[in-house]
Amino acid sequence: MTEPVAAEVGRDFIRDIIQADLDQGKYQEIVTRFPPEPNGYLHIGHAKSIALNFGIAQEFPGRCHLRFDDTNPVKEEQEYIDSIQADVRWLGYDWGKNLFFASDYFDRLYEWAEQLIRDGLAYVDDQTQEEIRLSRGTLTEPGKNSPFRDRSVEENLDLFRRMKAGEFPNGARVLRAKIDMEAGNINLRDPVLYRILHAHHPRTGNAWCIYPSYDYAHGQSDAIEGITHSICTLEFEDHRPLYDWFIEKLPVPSKPHQYEFARLNLTYTLLSKRVLTQLVRDAHVAGWDDPRMPTIAGMRRRGVPPAALREFVKRIGVAKANSVVDVGMLEFCIREELNRTAQRRMAVLRPLKVVIENYPEGQTEELEAINHPDDPSVGTRKITFGRELYIEQDDFMENPPKKFFRLSPGNEVRLRYAYFVKCTGVIKNDKGEVVELRCTYDPATKGGNAPDGRKVKATMHWLAAATSKPAEIRIYNQLFSNPSPDASNFAADLNPNSLEILSDARIEACVAESNSTEPVQFERQGYFVRDKDSTPGKPVFSRTIGLRDTFAKEVAKG
Repeated sequence: MTEPVAAEVGRDFIRDIIQADLDQGKYQEIVTRFPPEPNGYLHIGHAKSIALNFGIAQEFPGRCHLRFDDTNPVKEEQEYIDSIQADVRWLGYDWGKNLFFASDYFDRLYEWAEQLIRDGLAYVDDQTQEEIRLSRGTLTEPGKNSPFRDRSVEENLDLFRRMKAGEFPNGARVLRAKIDMEAGNINLRDPVLYRILHAHHPRTGNAWCIYPSYDYAHGQSDAIEGITHSICTLEFEDHRPLYDWFIEKLPVPSKPHQYEFARLNLTYTLLSKRVLTQLVRDAHVAGWDDPRMPTIAGMRRRGVPPAALREFVKRIGVAKANSVVDVGMLEFCIREELNRTAQRRMAVLRPLKVVIENYPEGQTEELEAINHPDDPSVGTRKITFGRELYIEQDDFMENPPKKFFRLSPGNEVRLRYAYFVKCTGVIKNDKGEVVELRCTYDPATKGGNAPDGRKVKATMHWLAAATSKPAEIRIYNQLFSNPSPDASNFAADLNPNSLEILSDARIEACVAESNSTEPVQFERQGYFVRDKDSTPGKPVFSRTIGLRDTFAKEVAKG
């Protein structure tokens, strides 16, 4: 199990409220909760809520519950429950024994619904969903009472119990709270408490055919669990009066209070669960954990360190007003963490063969390479040098511009950890494409320094042809090319260059033969991680992020 992360105390309006409550003696223990609906995978916006709720429980005397608000069996699956638990643990948080489900409380919620009926505060409505929607009114026009609003308590109890017994088909009736159809807040215009759903529930099976609404179940679940501070995003601010109405009218064992904070919005990113689901269903991506997805599973598969996400959340803070965060801040946090932790290796993504003509045939030698320039404790490794090598295609130009300092005919460069080499010949195929270079090396420059003091202007990475291994490299970019993609027509904003697959790359043998899932830096290329699609004969590595931000410039060029 993942070790809990150390508490990182910060200041924001929610923490100020909690501190004030503690100072006033309102609570001996703070109890928060992270309450996802198990109808999809978590995304980076949820990471903000997870870090806030679990962070508060670590910083103050308290605990944080993980509770699944599983009130809609039509959209909920065990797969989502499992993935959410894995994501929370991966981020570095643990709920201990405090794992709960709204379905744990179905019996009590039903009893309380009958109590509302007996108190004249709920009724069974026979109107269709569309009729209810039309009668609810608008922001400027009041709603209209249902023709079934004045049913007797006895009739409502009878119909509600028959709903529970499964006598009626889906959509035939609902149970509604009787509040105020003329309320300025539309959420108080007789909201639906129960609807008929003949569907199999992941946890309760077929025991129920009526299910509580999210608004009804959520606050009461908080109250049952003794939640002190119910923290949610701003879109639930208008739901707070309804949350409080239920708490006031029902014999709940505690009285939690709801607080709202701004949700996370990122450039080049859509976090709508509807959009994410459609991306998967329409095969725009390879699944919920596709590395282009903003899901936590996708980011984990892409090699994003959990510490980078926690640092990102810490940097953006907790505010009351919605805003859009530049994705560059997230990328900065990822690069900063990976630069500190990722060991260095060499990979040639688009290989060009090089033959060192004055190096003895059949001879090889081992050179020493450092694993991390800023961390001597991780040591060094041996790399093999030989007559035949691979370099990047982009590191050679036959007719270079004035400021091109890498390899070209007659130009001398340094091969990292190895020797100075000079290009003496170019071999092309029938199409006129360069397929091989002939070079010479200076044996006196072993280690990359010339005893006569001469300098070169470029140092290039390379791999030995004999000992390097083939690999597939996947270069991921932003899924959307528009910094503000349109959720209503997101397909129009998809980036056609979000994925490039390089099937003929070469990597160091130690990387190919390792099953490590830790990200590495391929020198001069970026940060990469071994993908689950790897096979023993051909590993697959996905780029987590480049060494510098080039995507915005590429988009600007069009």
